Amino acid sequence: MHRIPLLDLKVQYESIKHDVDKAIEAILDSQNFILGAEVAAFEQEIASYCDTKYAIGVASGTDALKLSLRVAGAGRGDEVIISPFTFMATAGATSELGAIPVFVDIDPKTYTIDPRLIEAKITKKTKAILPVHLYGQCADMDEVLSVAQKHGIPIIEDCAQAIGATYDGKKAGSFGFTGAISFFPSKNLGAFGDGGMIVTDEENVYKRLKALRVHGSAVRYIHSELGYNSRLDNLQAAVLRVKLRHLDAWAKARQENANFFNAELSKIKDVTIPFVASHNSHVYHQYVIRVDRTKRDALIAHLEQSGIEARVYYPIPLHLQECYRFLGYKKGDLPNSEKAADTTIALPVYPELTLPDKKFIVNTIREFFENAR
Repeated sequence: MHRIPLLDLKVQYESIKHDVDKAIEAILDSQNFILGAEVAAFEQEIASYCDTKYAIGVASGTDALKLSLRVAGAGRGDEVIISPFTFMATAGATSELGAIPVFVDIDPKTYTIDPRLIEAKITKKTKAILPVHLYGQCADMDEVLSVAQKHGIPIIEDCAQAIGATYDGKKAGSFGFTGAISFFPSKNLGAFGDGGMIVTDEENVYKRLKALRVHGSAVRYIHSELGYNSRLDNLQAAVLRVKLRHLDAWAKARQENANFFNAELSKIKDVTIPFVASHNSHVYHQYVIRVDRTKRDALIAHLEQSGIEARVYYPIPLHLQECYRFLGYKKGDLPNSEKAADTTIALPVYPELTLPDKKFIVNTIREFFENAR
């Protein structure tokens, strides 16, 4: 059986193998592995790509969030406003600092935080608003910024899934106090391991982050504060520099694949295709459809039996996770997030999908609903 994975990194690697191998070999020859010239060059390239003044390489996307929150002043007993419909790292980074995630429901169309609900959750303890640009689409940043500026609260953008996405022509990561980027291998710009980046326009923030990532040391062996061991490896930066040159082309291919699926799946009345706000460009880290909750799991099983990998991002919203039971949320508190968890499915959308693959995915979904009637 021909299998279509959710993501095929092997075929991506084959397309850039010569340049990647050459970049890795240069690092091996230099034996310079931690930070280094490749990291410095990559930071400049990411800052330019994201239209920010500065970029700081760190060990992971989670660390990018945690260090950003630390510089924003979030600490024990403080509060950070977050969407519950996201990966655990968004809230986990908050909790690692001793701060409390305050969950705000999502817009049911975009799956990003509903800005109309934010203001009611702001208290004297609120230290940051952390919108997640989910699946590759920016949150409603005009409205989020309006609330944040009214109350003097910094915005930390979770751009883990959205590097290259735009809102009114402005790049994800360029709106807030900082933007946090992940280079986890499955991301649109993925490393050969883990890695992350923080982008910012503020020089004082940049300088403090550079020190925090190296145990709070701006000058070797001089520690102004307690920091972290959170440095981007030179090897990962070398690989990512090669991949960055292809990122826009890969995003365009993802968009073309999404357009194909939109045209075909919109003909199936049981399927709701992704909604893209008119002011947004979506880079489709995930292509996510909605189906009735009573048929969702059966459709996933049917796709899997046909050789198509599909997945749910995310089956349990964060406010209902066991580790956050102590916060006192219960089922029904954030209905849009809970409904999304019950009805969404991510389909393969990676750039190298072939036309036969795309047709097979559509036909398999169509077949399921025809047989279900």
